[in-house]
Amino acid sequence: MFESIFATSVEMAIMLPGLLAALGSALVMGLVISFVYMKTHKTKSPSQSFALTFVLLPAVVAIIILLVGNNVARAFSLAGAFSIIRFRSAPGDPKDITYVLFSMAVGLAAGMGYVLYAAIVGLVLCAVMVLLELFKYGRPKGIEKILKITVPENLDFQDTFDIVMEKYTTSFRLRRMKTADLGSLYELNYAVVTKDGINEKAFIDELRCRNGNLNITLVLDAPSNTEF
Repeated sequence: MFESIFATSVEMAIMLPGLLAALGSALVMGLVISFVYMKTHKTKSPSQSFALTFVLLPAVVAIIILLVGNNVARAFSLAGAFSIIRFRSAPGDPKDITYVLFSMAVGLAAGMGYVLYAAIVGLVLCAVMVLLELFKYGRPKGIEKILKITVPENLDFQDTFDIVMEKYTTSFRLRRMKTADLGSLYELNYAVVTKDGINEKAFIDELRCRNGNLNITLVLDAPSNTEF
């Protein structure tokens, strides 16, 4: 079981260059992936935890592959050990998960000794992500926002705001409504996608003219499942 403790210095000298090459290439590609992730993130403040994970994940996977080697029993024991780990952090969006799988693929290639393949795959996929971000592939036209409008109970709000919505948004949907102040007010929660280059102040001013100048809240860059 502990034969590796008594390995000769010659054996260690033979293994050390491969180990350093795998770890070095994995760390370098992890830094590249992390840098691309931060530059292509949809928000101006990407998750630091994800950025750090993308640096270290390829190296961790490479080490696991080096430890397992061709030993099936060792592979099953490592799988059993990792199966008891529970990750408590909140999952990211699908793009973040793609970067995680991307980092793991680079780490697998480096750990198996295909350092050149790891570099090629890493650089090609990074270039693809940058190009997709530059061309804004799959990005909807306009900016998604959450709009909350307070209206008096005697206002028929069913079609009151449709003209303003059609003027300033490409799509809008009433998600939720509830009463407030003992039923004297209604709070309407809309998911809207505003047109490019609109004036948010003018949008809110026109809504205020129709809701009796009561409270209006517009949340910028918010996903449609945001709750108030």
